[in-house]
Amino acid sequence: MSLVIDIADAVTGEINAADPGTFSEAFTAERHVLPEFALADLAELKVTVVPKRVEITGSTRAASRYEIAVDIGIQKKLVSPGNTLDTEVAQLCGLVDEIADYLRRRPLSAAPFAAWVGITNEPVYAPEHLAEQRTFTSVLTVIYLAMK
Repeated sequence: MSLVIDIADAVTGEINAADPGTFSEAFTAERHVLPEFALADLAELKVTVVPKRVEITGSTRAASRYEIAVDIGIQKKLVSPGNTLDTEVAQLCGLVDEIADYLRRRPLSAAPFAAWVGITNEPVYAPEHLAEQRTFTSVLTVIYLAMK
């Protein structure tokens, strides 16, 4: 299979293998190549892992350096009235932080050849999704390195 899909599958498995209580909300992460959902599907929290990019550079004469990026989307349709929107967004931002903290520096059991490099959170949340659809959307991008 493709290296980026293998890493995305490994990230999905790593998240799902977390001990109960690791995250403040229960969910099962799923790997998708096209993360499109109807608003009704987002009534329950969705955590979606999507292959993002691979950058290949020279390392030695015999090996190349692969930088693999995987996106983790955290989405949920919010049901609170306006005043509690801030509270719900803050709770979901906390979950995003928990997922980032969990993956930070963690080796992937299913991909021991890949080394964690970093994580970015952009957008922290998508204001246009909140305003237009009352949906929380945040994206973590996790970067791994592999030699091949």
